[in-house]
Amino acid sequence: MSKILSKKYTYIDLFAGIGGFRLAMDEYSDHNAVCLYASEIDEAAQKTYELNFNQKPLGDIRKINPIEMGYDAPDVVCGGFPCQTFSKGGYQAGFKDSRGTLFREIIRIIESYQENYRPKILILENVQNLVSHDNGETWKTIHHEISEAGYNVVPKPIVLAPKDVGIPQLRNRAIILAVRKDIYSKPIDLSFDRVKQNTLSIKSIIDDTITPNQKKQYKISKEQFDILKCWDEFIHIIPKDKRIIGFPIWTDEFGRRYNISHFPVWKQYIINKNRDLYKTYKLDIDEWMKKWKIRESMTATNRKFEWQAGKDINSVFDGIIQFRTSGVRVKRPTESPALVAMDHRPIYGPEKRFFTPSEALKLQSFPADYKFDEKEKEIFKQLGNAVNAKVIKVAFESFINYLKKRVRE
Repeated sequence: MSKILSKKYTYIDLFAGIGGFRLAMDEYSDHNAVCLYASEIDEAAQKTYELNFNQKPLGDIRKINPIEMGYDAPDVVCGGFPCQTFSKGGYQAGFKDSRGTLFREIIRIIESYQENYRPKILILENVQNLVSHDNGETWKTIHHEISEAGYNVVPKPIVLAPKDVGIPQLRNRAIILAVRKDIYSKPIDLSFDRVKQNTLSIKSIIDDTITPNQKKQYKISKEQFDILKCWDEFIHIIPKDKRIIGFPIWTDEFGRRYNISHFPVWKQYIINKNRDLYKTYKLDIDEWMKKWKIRESMTATNRKFEWQAGKDINSVFDGIIQFRTSGVRVKRPTESPALVAMDHRPIYGPEKRFFTPSEALKLQSFPADYKFDEKEKEIFKQLGNAVNAKVIKVAFESFINYLKKRVRE
C-alpha cells in the first residue's frame, strides 16, 4: 500500500448530512474506498443517506465508541462539523456553545486509537467565518487540538467555493486538511488554481429539458413578478453607466432628513448614500414611488433592494434573483448565490422561475439521479446543508497529490 494512500482506503463520514463527503470519496477512489460507518443525527438526512448508499448512518456522534463497536481505525476521517456557532448567520458563540464542542468529538474518536494507528488523513469542512471567528482564537484552538492528536495541519483552512472549481455557485467554505506527522511533518504550503469569478455562466446548470408544465410549477407568483417589475423600473431610472451602486437601496430613507448621528458608522454610510441617490434622481424616483405605492403597499423587506450586477446586465430579469430578509437581491447570471437551508431559493430571471431540485443538485455537484423521499422544501433544506461534492473531491485530491510529491522529495 502507498505510504500516503491507495485508492482502496477506508474512511468514516462524520456529520455526514446527505452524503456530500461520501460522493467525493467515492469519485476520488473510483468507488474503491470503503466507508466503515457514517454518523448523522438528523433523521431526514439519515433517510436520504441510506436511500442512496444502502447504509444507515449511526446517530448522535457523542454515543459512538469505535473501539467498543469493533471498528478498525479508518485511513481517512471526513467531517463537516456543525457550523452554526461560527457562521455570521448565527450567534458566533464558537466553543462557548455546546454545538461548537462537537468538533472535539472528532478528536475523541481519533484519539481512541493508538497514536501510530490513527487515521492518516483528516478532511474537515466548515463555514468561511471559522478562519476569523473570535479574532482567530477559535482556529488556533482547533489547530492546536488536531496537532496535539498527532497531525500536521494546514496553517489556515483552505477557503474554496464551487465557483473556484467550475461550478457556478458562490459558497465559500473553510476546508481543514491534516496528515499524520509520522507520514509528513514539514510545513504545508498547499495552493489551488481557482477559476476567476464572474467568468462562469449559470446556464451550465440550467435544466433545458424541463417541460412547460414544470416551468409553470416553478413560476414566481404574480405578487413576486410585480415586485420585480417595480424594481426593474427603478433600476432603469439610473443610467447604465452609473449602475455600479455599491450599497443597498433603502427606499425608507428617500427624502428623509432626521438626525442619524447616533447610528453606527456603517449605517450612516448607507443612509447618506441613499439620500444622495434620491437627490440626484428625485423627480423620477418620486414618480416611481407614487406609481407603485412603495410605502403604502410594499412590505418593509421588499422596500429594500440590492443591485449586484453593475453594468453587466440591463434588467432585473436578466439576472439571478433572491427574495431575502435583507431585501430583493439581483446578481449577475454568472454564479448562483449560495444554497442555504432557509427558503431563499434563487430565481432564474430570464424564465421568471425558481431553480428546480435538479438544478440545485447540479449546484452542489450531486448526481442527477440522487434519491429523496421528502417534500420539495425539505429537499432544498438538505441540499442547502450539504457540502459541495466537487469542492471536497478537488481539495482532497490536491492534498493527496501534494503529499505524494513532497514525500518523494
